[in-house]
Amino acid sequence: MTKLRSSHRQSFRIGGQTYLWLAILIFGVSSAVTRKITEIGAQNFIGGSNPISLCNVLFVGNLCALIILTTIYWRNWNKATLKQLSFKNWFNLTIVAILSGALAPGLIFQALALTEVNNVILVGRLEPPLTLALSVWLLKERVNLWQVLGAIASFIGVMLTITLQPPTNAMMMNAGGFHIGVGELLAAVGSVALSISIIITKKHLLQIPAGIYSIFRTALGTVIFFFLALVLYGSDHFMNAFSPFLWRWMLLYAAIIIVVGQSFWIRGLKACTVSMASLASSFIPIIGILAAYLILGEVPTQAQYLGGSVILFGIFLSQVGISRQSSTQEKQTIENKIGFKGV
Repeated sequence: MTKLRSSHRQSFRIGGQTYLWLAILIFGVSSAVTRKITEIGAQNFIGGSNPISLCNVLFVGNLCALIILTTIYWRNWNKATLKQLSFKNWFNLTIVAILSGALAPGLIFQALALTEVNNVILVGRLEPPLTLALSVWLLKERVNLWQVLGAIASFIGVMLTITLQPPTNAMMMNAGGFHIGVGELLAAVGSVALSISIIITKKHLLQIPAGIYSIFRTALGTVIFFFLALVLYGSDHFMNAFSPFLWRWMLLYAAIIIVVGQSFWIRGLKACTVSMASLASSFIPIIGILAAYLILGEVPTQAQYLGGSVILFGIFLSQVGISRQSSTQEKQTIENKIGFKGV
């Protein structure tokens, strides 16, 4: 009987690892897939414009995700549960929705339009060390020397990726003698917004039901992004937002990248250790760069090789630190460390 139980537990653990790695695979390819479907839209213009523009991907992708999330979590939105939420809860939810539901994805999607996918992926690694620093400063979390060294190395790698880009076109601007791409700068600001939203979530919103958190964040973020885009780009910007061609792609995109990816991630977290989840999430930039090469034909530049190598070294140091920690971390911490997830 004991052997049977042990075998059952072992099979469940292996199944959990499978879900975890499938989720990491989906998250890793998300940026390359996003760029690819916009290229498909560019080959199928409607009314003289691309129906799968990056803004339409974000807006309609969020609408599709909202439909799917509502179907899954509508029971969370009951009177008894909503009464338990205070004004402070709703205020913090609103701030998080603005930062991680509208501002960060909007900046990152704009970065995808201006620079290579590899740059967006590598600059996005600014989020984990910044989140770690803010956690120590604001949440008084304890970290060991290995984690600090890993965060510093990752930060240096991101800076190398940003500053060593060759000034090849008008999108580059000069700051203190360094050439900084606008796309890389937008990706960095998006990572800062995500880090701040993670800290707010960890400090104030961990007790909020997942259904309420996900639906409110997605819904409000979508509305805010829509009106910001109207102000910045004009009313014609979303004229193809309800094209059947766009919606067919977005339903598939939202279902796989957002819903399936998140579902696999959650199931994997329930069956695996925190250190295992952290190790798996560290492979996202590697998968992302491979996906950019296989899907888009993007060959890493010298700056990306150098910055990416330093980032990988930082990830290695961080993993050593995590493995040496005696106390386990909350799974929500690791869930927030994986960065951009498609929308």
